[in-house]
Amino acid sequence: MYNVSKGIYMKKPTKKRRKTLKQTLNTKRDFLYCDEARGVRLQLDYLEAEVKMREEGIVHTIAVFGSARVIEKSVAEKHLKKIDKKLSLTPNSKKLLKKKQQIKMLLKKSYFYDEARAFGQLVGKSGKSPEDCHVTLMTGGGPGIMEAANRGAFDVGAKSIGLNITLPFEQLPNPYISSELYFNFDYFAMRKLHFLQRTKALVVFPGGFGTLDELFEILTLIQTKKSPLIPIVLVGKSYWRNVINLNFLAQEEMIHSSDLKLLTYAENAQEAWDTILKWHNRYQKPLF
Repeated sequence: MYNVSKGIYMKKPTKKRRKTLKQTLNTKRDFLYCDEARGVRLQLDYLEAEVKMREEGIVHTIAVFGSARVIEKSVAEKHLKKIDKKLSLTPNSKKLLKKKQQIKMLLKKSYFYDEARAFGQLVGKSGKSPEDCHVTLMTGGGPGIMEAANRGAFDVGAKSIGLNITLPFEQLPNPYISSELYFNFDYFAMRKLHFLQRTKALVVFPGGFGTLDELFEILTLIQTKKSPLIPIVLVGKSYWRNVINLNFLAQEEMIHSSDLKLLTYAENAQEAWDTILKWHNRYQKPLF
């Protein structure tokens, strides 16, 4: 066997030697994943994304949060047709009737998929050109609202970032993330850090536990002055007013009345984008 780097011929490793090398690799892998090496793993989780984003010229990001369950209208309608076809054969099926109700609810929410996609287009078209990464869209990298926002940037030829996370049930990355800006984290903490590292605005579409976790994490950091003030826009006022009763928290003296100003509402992509631009102009912190 010819070793190019050394310029010499070497004997092919014996079966025993290969077994020893494999054991050595396993030992190193086991060490990397032991409790004592947790700090090193956290550093690696942070550094990979940090180095790559610097290389790609990412200066500011606009983060978009929202449900992974939301689907576009045409997909929801196809699912509904399939359910109706099955129900025509078994009209009393409780399982199918429940499934139909779920799909109808997703069909109603498909409006937000369209608006998230439109928002991604607005961010993608901002700046000097779609190739300009000064302000870049960032999502959690998964399906649903995240896919829609990344897709919007993709529509206009702009790059966008996807911060995925390793989960027991894998959340596959959506196909619209720029390949050089896709990252898969092991730790939620490092993922959240990168969400805030360069973020100059946060736009939150309807979502569940994950979306609420990310939203309140940022609200807490801003409230405690651990992070700088940024515009936080909740899309879909009716939805969010039902999910979070912030006025009640203020009335109960659980938050200060001034904390209510941390959030603003919008009904569509254009309104959300205009709110972000006006906020940065008002505070004399222009994005561009």
